[in-house]
Amino acid sequence: MTNKIGIDFGTSNSGVGIFDGSRVRLLPLDPHNAVPEVVKTILYITRDDQRYIGQEAVRLYYEHNINRLRRFVKKRSGEIEYFGADMYYVRDTFVFVDELKPGRLLQYLKTALRKSGGAGGYLGTQIFERYYRVSELIQIYLTILKQRAENILGEPITQVTLGRPVKFAETAEADQQAENTLRQAALEAGFQQVSFEFEPVAAALFYERTLTKPETVLVFDFGGGTLDIAIMRLGSRQERKLFASGGVDIAGSDFDRTIIQKRMLPHFGQGQVSHQPEILELIQAVPDWIALPDLSTPQNQHILDQAILHGMAPVQLKNLKSLIFNDLAFSFYNQVEAAKILLSSQGAAMMTLYEQGIDLWELYTRTQFEKDIEHYRAQIEKVLTETLLASGLEAGQIDAVVTTGGSSSIPIFRQTLAQIFGAQKIKSSDLFSSVTAGLAIRAQE
Repeated sequence: MTNKIGIDFGTSNSGVGIFDGSRVRLLPLDPHNAVPEVVKTILYITRDDQRYIGQEAVRLYYEHNINRLRRFVKKRSGEIEYFGADMYYVRDTFVFVDELKPGRLLQYLKTALRKSGGAGGYLGTQIFERYYRVSELIQIYLTILKQRAENILGEPITQVTLGRPVKFAETAEADQQAENTLRQAALEAGFQQVSFEFEPVAAALFYERTLTKPETVLVFDFGGGTLDIAIMRLGSRQERKLFASGGVDIAGSDFDRTIIQKRMLPHFGQGQVSHQPEILELIQAVPDWIALPDLSTPQNQHILDQAILHGMAPVQLKNLKSLIFNDLAFSFYNQVEAAKILLSSQGAAMMTLYEQGIDLWELYTRTQFEKDIEHYRAQIEKVLTETLLASGLEAGQIDAVVTTGGSSSIPIFRQTLAQIFGAQKIKSSDLFSSVTAGLAIRAQE
């Protein structure tokens, strides 16, 4: 009976694996995806409370939202209390709500989890008439993963080993709170026993199965949300030793936002609009594609229409208006991400978007990209050297550097690893599934 699974709940992608003691099996949970064993960490909740994940969520979002009608109605959202000297009064507040909005697409659930810890942390979001806590959103996603896995295996699953980054948050209190939130979400999803393993340690366990003799390895797990590092002695279960681990809250999604901020905002009016704080706020919101749909209000449409009418950067503000009011933010973000990925294998890439009134293109080179993210590269090199120092080992004592996660293929970071440890030591593991496989091994152990 296989009732133990490993789940890699990732920032961009997730996966589920089982291990029978000799073979790891990754479950094909997303038949709509080109690689069914990889499930996009995306959740789509419709107005009638239907829930979808992965590629199906993306498909339905496009199907429901592109070229749809909008109808805004004014609704009371609450009260604001005013205090000043001897004056006190209460004022009702109102918001404009699109009553034809068919659903809400949510990405970066793991980022929301990391930001939920500590005072003033992210607690949840309003979706139509209901408020969802972070743990509820993650519970919905994990529940669907669990149900699909049970359908494939034909039996109930009671135990799960979840991956977690080395550092969910900077403080121990916030870190523990984030783990507790993830644990609660898994329990509410129906798992009876929940355990955790560091994601780079899981990747190391998967790599260990390829060894014919013991090795000291550094795992460089660099995905969409965090960089995690583990330095371990591997060879057998009895010989394993974790020397040190480290991590930093930097990864692929940060690079995407940086590209937009440094290269794409001029296409939406940056540098050509001044003394218009309402419009400047809209321009500065472009890197956050999740926030953009909420900006499609009658007031913002009027502000943009008036600016365009008066000749204020009309081409760029038309791009901005179309991006916001035609639900093209997700498409735009995907174009930027696709260009970033291409730069790992070629020297330049095009970022283009020709849809619904938007007409933009930008040639982006690897040299520009490396310049734009240099401050991140310096931080990552610092974490690498600090983790190596904490292990008590020298770079020459590391037998292999195992890279996994989509961002680990970015050339500038592979060059950094090569400079410290030697290019001959770098070994690429499965970019998207090595952590899932390692968690399945840990679950069975």
